[in-house]
Amino acid sequence: MKLNDEERQIMVSLEYEKAQSFFEQAEKIAAMDLWDVVANRLYYAVFHAVSALLIKDGHKVSTHKGTLVMFGQNYVKTGIFPTDASKLYVKLQMMREESDYNCVYVTTADEMQPLFEPVREFIAKIGNLIKE
Repeated sequence: MKLNDEERQIMVSLEYEKAQSFFEQAEKIAAMDLWDVVANRLYYAVFHAVSALLIKDGHKVSTHKGTLVMFGQNYVKTGIFPTDASKLYVKLQMMREESDYNCVYVTTADEMQPLFEPVREFIAKIGNLIKE
């Protein structure tokens, strides 16, 4: 589906708002020690932030893997984001998939708490880029 400028801006805003909302949910869920759910929310916060950026720049977003690949091609390889951003995205995707689908995988506070600040910074950087 081809978006006009107004529709594109609406979609970018909705995706970015969802990213912020999911990050806030992760913070609240962390207080309940539900670390598997935190992994899910942090991943989706990043996924929706990246989706907002891709939509803003006119890239088609269709799958989780495709979104990750397009982020790498358009924002990491070009130097807009450091390689660490891609590694964070991949790590969160793996943790989310494992915690959602693997009944023996358990995330912990020790694994998840250090990810909050990098995710916050990642989302904020995307927020700045989509305002440009």
